[in-house]
Parts: sequence; C-alpha cells; structure tokens
Amino acid sequence: MSALILRENQFEGVLPNNIKDQCQLLTLDLNNNKIVGQLPRTLTKCLQLEFLDCGNNHMADTFPSWLGKLPELWVLVLRSNQFYGSMGGDLHRVYKYGEYFSSLQILDLALNKFSGKLSPKWFEGLKSMMAESNTTGEIVIADNGTLTFYQDTVAITYKSIYRSFVKILTTLTVIDLSNNSFEGTIPESLGRLVSLLALNMSGNAFTGDILREFGRMSQLEALDLSQNQLSGDIPEALTNLTFLGFLNLSNNQLVGRIPWSGQFFGTFQNSSFEGNLGLCGPPLSNPCDIAPAPRSVAHGEKSSHVDVILFLFVGLGFGIGFAAAILMRWGRIGEWFVKSARALRT
Repeated sequence: MSALILRENQFEGVLPNNIKDQCQLLTLDLNNNKIVGQLPRTLTKCLQLEFLDCGNNHMADTFPSWLGKLPELWVLVLRSNQFYGSMGGDLHRVYKYGEYFSSLQILDLALNKFSGKLSPKWFEGLKSMMAESNTTGEIVIADNGTLTFYQDTVAITYKSIYRSFVKILTTLTVIDLSNNSFEGTIPESLGRLVSLLALNMSGNAFTGDILREFGRMSQLEALDLSQNQLSGDIPEALTNLTFLGFLNLSNNQLVGRIPWSGQFFGTFQNSSFEGNLGLCGPPLSNPCDIAPAPRSVAHGEKSSHVDVILFLFVGLGFGIGFAAAILMRWGRIGEWFVKSARALRT
C-alpha cells in the first residue's frame, strides 16, 4: 500500500507503533480527525514517505526531528494540535549537515504550543527551499508543456486565507509557524530559502529587526510577521520583492518611515502596518517629521541673534538704572549726614 488517506472522518485513539520494515507508504493523510497521543516512531521505516498530514487532531508530542532522516518527505503538516517544546533546535547534532528534511517544501506547524528560540542551524538543511532554478517567478512546466502537480490534497493558510489545494504544484514552498510561542530573533539562515513562496510567523513573540535578508527571497508572494514584538525599521530591501502580493507587519513595535518604492510595495493598505505606533508615512495617516528648510533655519538663527542683542540692551539699561538709584540714594544719605553734623555743632 502506497497511500493511506483517512482525512475528515471521526477516527480517534492513538496511532499504532508497529510499522514494519517493508513499509512502502508514500502518503499518510489523517487530517481532521480525533486522533490523540504521539506520532509513531516507526514511521522512520517508511523511507519513501513523501506526504504526512496529521493536522487538526488532538495529538500531543514534541517536534518530530527524527522524521528529518526521511529523504523524500516534502510535506509535513502538524497544524492545530498540541505539539509542544522547541522546534528541534539540536537537530544538527543528530544528523549530518544537509541530511535532514532536505526535500521538505511545505512545513505547517501553526496553532500548536511550540516555544523557545529558532536555531540558526535548523533552516540550513532545507535544501529544496534553497533552489534558485526558478528566479523569474514563472510557473515551472514540464517538457511536454503541462504544469507539474502532486496528486495529494493539502489545506494551508496562503495569503491569510485557509484554503485547500486539491492538486499541489511541485513548485509550492510554504512555511507556517503562526500562533505558537516562539521567541527570540528570526535566524538569518531563514533568508537563504530563496524559493519560498509564503512565510507566516505571525502570532508569536519574535523580537529584534526584520531580516534584510528577506529581500533576497525573490519569489516570495506572502509574508506575515504580524502580532510579534519586532522592532527597528522596515528594511528597504523588501521593496525588491516584485512578486509580494500579501504583506502583514501589523501589531509590532516598528518605527520610522514606511518604504514607499518598488513596483508593488506602494500598493499595500493601512492594515499591513497598523498597530506600530512608531511608523509614519503613507499609507498611514501619521506623517513623518519634515526637517525645516534652510531658509527657515537662517531666519530662526537671525531671530535668535536679535533676541540676544535685545536681551543685552535691556540688561545694560537695568544695570545703569540700578546704579543711578544707588548713587541718588547715597547722595540723600550724605546730605542728611552733613545736616546732622551741622546741628550737633550748634
């Protein structure tokens, strides 16, 4: 048997852990059932496994880093379960460089309980997402002129819409880590996934700057970093993403002027940037501070000089008046003293 598709039923209980060595399974689709427990570790015996979808169940387990040794696995969907812990941060210690998840093109871990920091080493094994063979943005077609698809069905969030793909283009590459508890900075190695079409990291606790390396992901069509704690400015490099049709940076701590160049970057609406009190410029109604013109500066400097001179004259006049008052006072005292002395003599 090469395919076991049980999606959208009412199956419950735990998955058996007695898979035999002769496993020929290519597709295992258990999406949208009531399955609990852990993923069976004997899945590693299915060396030809390409498609694993356990999304929308009640499974509780740690990240299955042990699946990284499956050389053909290109879809891993665990969304909407109760998976927890870090995302296999020590994976590079278990498998040699470049020998884990090397064929992975769709990774969906959304709506779980994953936490901790993302290891910079983790994304270095995703070789299939680093392919630069299609940098023009054109859809890859086979030699006979037809589009190439996988026959499996997968449901993922793409451009903020949860949708089903009945047939999956072989060029579709997606990472969805949304609505977990990941924290720390976004690893720079993520920017090496130049064939990625959609990246969703929203609803976590990521901090630090938005990667300027994202500007190298030339095929990126959807980027969602909303509802985090990202700071700093929006990199100008993002305006180079000519295929970017969906952008959401809302509800972070971003500051500065919104870049407003590039062929399509200037078409995004307020909702892409709202919730960042430090951002300014179009399309937001909050204008950026404008530096005064040189003429205005000169006028200000001239006014400042006039004020200083006026102050000096006022101070000088006050000093002279005060001195004159003292002299007059002393004059009256002296006159009184003379009159008193004359009276004593008489």
